[in-house]
Amino acid sequence: MTELLSPEPTASVSLGPPSGAHPPGAAREALRRAREHLLGLQDEAGWWKGELATNVTMDAEDLLLRQFLGIRTAERTSESARWIRSQQRPDGSWATFHGGPGDLSTTIEAYVALRLADDSPDAPHMAAAARFVRGQGGIAASRVFTRFWLALFGHWPWSQLPAVPPELVLLPSWMPFNIYDFACWARQTIVPLSIVRALRPVRDLGFAVDELHTSAVAARPPRLTSRPGLLHRLDRIANAYERIARGPVRRHALRRAAEWVVARQEADGSWGGIQPPWVYSLMALHLLGYPLDHPVLRAGLTGLDRFTVREQTPQGPVRRLEACQSPVWDTALAVIALSDAGLPAGHPALVRAGEWLLDEEIRVRGDWAVRRPHTPVGGWAFEFDNDGYADTDDTAEVIMALRRTGVPAEPAVLRATRWMLGMQCRDGGWAAFDADNTRAVVGDLPFCDFGEVIDPPSADVTAHIVEALAAESLADTVPLRRAVHWLLRAQEPDGSWFGRWGANHVYGTGAAVPALVAAGLPSGHPALRKAVDWLVAHQNPDGGWGEDLRSYRDPAWIGRGESTASQTAWALLALHAAGHGAGEPASRGVGWLVDTQRPDGGWDEPQYTGTGFPGDFYINYGLYRLVFPVSALGRILGARDTGVEATVTR
Repeated sequence: MTELLSPEPTASVSLGPPSGAHPPGAAREALRRAREHLLGLQDEAGWWKGELATNVTMDAEDLLLRQFLGIRTAERTSESARWIRSQQRPDGSWATFHGGPGDLSTTIEAYVALRLADDSPDAPHMAAAARFVRGQGGIAASRVFTRFWLALFGHWPWSQLPAVPPELVLLPSWMPFNIYDFACWARQTIVPLSIVRALRPVRDLGFAVDELHTSAVAARPPRLTSRPGLLHRLDRIANAYERIARGPVRRHALRRAAEWVVARQEADGSWGGIQPPWVYSLMALHLLGYPLDHPVLRAGLTGLDRFTVREQTPQGPVRRLEACQSPVWDTALAVIALSDAGLPAGHPALVRAGEWLLDEEIRVRGDWAVRRPHTPVGGWAFEFDNDGYADTDDTAEVIMALRRTGVPAEPAVLRATRWMLGMQCRDGGWAAFDADNTRAVVGDLPFCDFGEVIDPPSADVTAHIVEALAAESLADTVPLRRAVHWLLRAQEPDGSWFGRWGANHVYGTGAAVPALVAAGLPSGHPALRKAVDWLVAHQNPDGGWGEDLRSYRDPAWIGRGESTASQTAWALLALHAAGHGAGEPASRGVGWLVDTQRPDGGWDEPQYTGTGFPGDFYINYGLYRLVFPVSALGRILGARDTGVEATVTR
């Protein structure tokens, strides 16, 4: 990593003709192998799905959930424990992404899970973990959610946790702090969590965790004159109310909260297709008297098996949970990649994928309709079964994919286009799940320390939608012009774009440049020139591109990190779109992909390049390392074959 910490290269790198360091056919052979590898991963039903890896809190909380419900088994525990142990860092901690620093809350939850597996606190790996926890301030310094889990088992006082009154569900949508002020993933978690918080259960864990506490003095509350300070005082009032909340209002709130939760269970038993609301919903309904064999709970628990990955290792079988699954997203990206690589519309693989995607279209109204009641339904979600939460990002990619399959899709594409246009925010951009979900004050509430809790417009989502709608011949319409202006305003002073759902400025720039070109900006536009300069300045000495996830918190990491296949491909897609796919930087990037390709046609990428919550929660998408290189190689080689793209001289 030494070279990554050295001063950044300047933008004076040549953009002229390639050096010819690789045989002319090497890139073409790399593309052929990658395309065949990708084709071989398609399911018979037509979809693609790579593993979605996150961190060991998924596995630790699964064991804690099962302990809480009384269904934990020795076999599941030992399999999960093997996986958790395998992810421990040398200093005893656990990180939230590959190669990242130790994280206090993740380490606490992993430690407690291993205690459930009978790992002795005196064992070297456990003692090291406990030292790390104490060195970081102990349990008292951990995030609210970690202390919630410990409160469930009597190892943290409920009275010392922020209030989450279930009465929030009774507030009308126009009132501040109503549940629709929160992003969909946050409100799905907050509503069941409010039930658990109101009932304050305490179950037996079977051991104490005194070794994780310190004598550190609690942090002083924020200044009363600040917004966080005012909300801290509001939390104290809410906590006082929680201690006396009884009677018909509280019973009505609990009943309405339960109805809200049950109404949003998906066909696969999940809630939103994501882990946090899933586990809290199961606990909340169980506490309200739902037995484990009730259809709602039975479906929820059974559904977790579908999100479970098991494999054999030299240490024995391991078990880990995906926080979410991404088949619609992966399938759309795979179709686009294969089309970029030369597969024609009508190819059997593309037809199967197109028919499967059409079957996944969402035709029901979701929570988005609270803020957009007159917008017609349409679009696609991320997961197999997530009808309640269509998202604009997936919808844009699916529209572009369907147009490449040869499958008749006009009615579905028209519905999706109308839905996306109806979801445009007032400022001209697009968010992922909701429109105008921008009330930032909710993020200062004391219980909102678990990541992003609102869903404002982002450059990457807006760019994907601009690209899709431009492909539908809508580039000259008012919504698209407003979106282009939004993207130009969102460009960073250095020429890059922030990446909300991918790491980070390389992702944002890799999305924005092709979109702006598709919308009609000429390659000589100042915004595109600045973006190209930024990409060239941040190319690694080995020819690839990478950006460490620490860039979300530390600006020194922006555009810097070990080269990865997905991030190199994002940079190449931007260079190609801007007319620089035949230049020296792009050729060096292609050379990096050729040099690092595995014999089977794929690429190794242990680094995480996907983002859940910037600064807090990260994702390793199993197919990113394949679909994006296939797209990048296909577009660059295709342009060279046709002679469409000429090197832009500077």
